[in-house]
Amino acid sequence: MAELAAESNDPAAAQEAEGLLVQAQEALSNLEGAGLLGGEYDRNDAILSINAGAGGTEACDWVDMLARMYLRWAERHRFATELVDQTPGEQVGSKSVTIVVRGPFAYGQLAAERGVHRLVRISPFDASHRRHTTFASVDAVPEVEESDFEINMDEVKVETYRASSAGGQHVNKTESAVRMTHVPTGIMAQSQNERSQHQNRATALKVLRARLAEHFRREQEAKMASLRGEPTAIAWGNQIRSYVLHPYNMVKDHRTGHETGSANAVLDGELDDFIRAYLEFAAGKRV
Repeated sequence: MAELAAESNDPAAAQEAEGLLVQAQEALSNLEGAGLLGGEYDRNDAILSINAGAGGTEACDWVDMLARMYLRWAERHRFATELVDQTPGEQVGSKSVTIVVRGPFAYGQLAAERGVHRLVRISPFDASHRRHTTFASVDAVPEVEESDFEINMDEVKVETYRASSAGGQHVNKTESAVRMTHVPTGIMAQSQNERSQHQNRATALKVLRARLAEHFRREQEAKMASLRGEPTAIAWGNQIRSYVLHPYNMVKDHRTGHETGSANAVLDGELDDFIRAYLEFAAGKRV
């Protein structure tokens, strides 16, 4: 069509051809992206967990910033989100946040975010306006069906407690929140955002099932890597990305080398380029 437009000197046809080219490029990019998401659970919904590292108030605020970033990313993709657990910080922010993200290939994409995220900025909580560095860990596990992974409930310790909100105020006076701990592994899941203990129990069990399934999957991968003589990385100590807000603006992924000077845009949910870069990087490693 571009050739015909050039031959006939037709500006309208040339403009239409340019629009079709953009559509074709977007379609090709989507196909290439889908080709990078061929894992067993990549199509599944994701359970995203964010936990504060050392740093007190600063780290708890960083958890909230990251939670907002992922919620904005999900909103851009029209994915549904559900906040299932949030442990408030002592002054501001959150010590931990757990969010379920539901949408096509949610897990396959958010798995790229697993690791330690580092923030460098002038702290709004420091009266001397000094630069602070703080850390938070991000983990993503696929939501799995009960038929895919069964839990022996004899190995699970179930506790109930009063749900609370930021500032320590009780949401209700009954012990509706539920915490489940898989005793052999120490893996825990809790839910306090549902209306009843029954609903919180079901949500906590769903999160626990997902975390246990992923734990045993990673354990098996580590075992196979060990047999092959491959080095294995420890997820918590693996700093994957730095967000620098002072003295300049930059976000850099240390695994892929991908970076941008638009830190505020990234914190507002523009993560696709980082996720795509990691998926291509991981595909290259598999090859």
